[in-house]
Amino acid sequence: MDTASFRNDFPALDRTVYGKPLIYLDNTATSQTPSCVVEAIEHAYYHTKANVHRGVHALSQEMTLLQEKARERVRGFINASNTSEIIFTRGTTEAINLVASSYGRLIPDDAEIIVSVMEHHADIVPWQLIGRGVTLRVIPMDDSGVLDLDAYRKLFNEKTAFVAVTHVSNVLGTVNPVEELVREAHGHGVPVLIDGAQAVSHRPVDVQAIGCDFYVFSSHKMYGPTGVGVLYGRRNLLEKMPPYQGGGEMIGHVSFEHTTFAELPFKFEAGTPDFIDIAAFHRAIDYVSSVGYGNIEVHERELLEYATGRMTEEIPGVRIFGNAPGKDAIISFLVGDSHPYDVGMLLDKQGIAVRTGHHCAQPLMHRLGVEGVVRASFAMYNTRDEVDAFISALRRTAAMLL
Repeated sequence: MDTASFRNDFPALDRTVYGKPLIYLDNTATSQTPSCVVEAIEHAYYHTKANVHRGVHALSQEMTLLQEKARERVRGFINASNTSEIIFTRGTTEAINLVASSYGRLIPDDAEIIVSVMEHHADIVPWQLIGRGVTLRVIPMDDSGVLDLDAYRKLFNEKTAFVAVTHVSNVLGTVNPVEELVREAHGHGVPVLIDGAQAVSHRPVDVQAIGCDFYVFSSHKMYGPTGVGVLYGRRNLLEKMPPYQGGGEMIGHVSFEHTTFAELPFKFEAGTPDFIDIAAFHRAIDYVSSVGYGNIEVHERELLEYATGRMTEEIPGVRIFGNAPGKDAIISFLVGDSHPYDVGMLLDKQGIAVRTGHHCAQPLMHRLGVEGVVRASFAMYNTRDEVDAFISALRRTAAMLL
């Protein structure tokens, strides 16, 4: 893939840090944003800013149309069957909290929810907040970062009420067999939520092919604006679920004695949405689609294999965590016994942006036997030359620490 043909669309990649060219390898946390998305935001603020679904005047109608076109674009992007199944949220975290808070009220006391050992805190804590004796059962993994499917099957019993599992690990890069996980759960009559925050920027997602009941992801991790997330939910389940928040837009009729609620999807969209960034998210989806997932997957895999090979061969004492077959372009590592923050800070002084810490996955860190790791994650705009610069900087860093 010719990254030079579109790198200029990302002005942030041209800046310097401490006098060094920025090499941005923190894409798992958030990706950079192309100019066309920022221009869409700017145009909306200057020309069509008006609250949606509430006005008969021209600007309100125009902005409403832009938001609902974005909803339809998201529907097609993940192959949902109807726009009523697409709920806009502030991000993946809120989308999971919505399901946990709302569907969680339908879960019996003392029920069990199955999660995996590699879940982000956002797919652990909301289920714990249900309370009422609801407990988590955990799918273990092997040392390469592959989930133990035999152990998963044995977790189901008469108390199992829900499964929540990540599509792609934000630490290990493991791509979980979500279709198989869903089939097993549905065989027990149990619904499934898939956390797709780390999947949508790297691979196509078809919620009907996966068969999941809920799928959640964020705009900012796939080259779009911050503060926008998506909850896909099966219509029959969303209709049963009580509202997550109360306020404007989500009501049918309000009196002091009784309130009725709006039809889907608006039942779950209380208050003024981030309509400008939602509209701009449409542009981000178009941008990713124009590059093509086939091109993105091949390019990122080449970078992953090249970087992994050089790290293994050239960096003394390096330990890489997560070696699942077909993993996404994420490398989590340590250099000897050096603290990940020390490694990250020394790399930063050389212009290399990586992530350090527990990555909101403390139970996974416990499984790995570490407090935290350094994470380098690649995107479609990263280059082989940037990998070379990263390896050179990491070699210098290791020489200072070991």
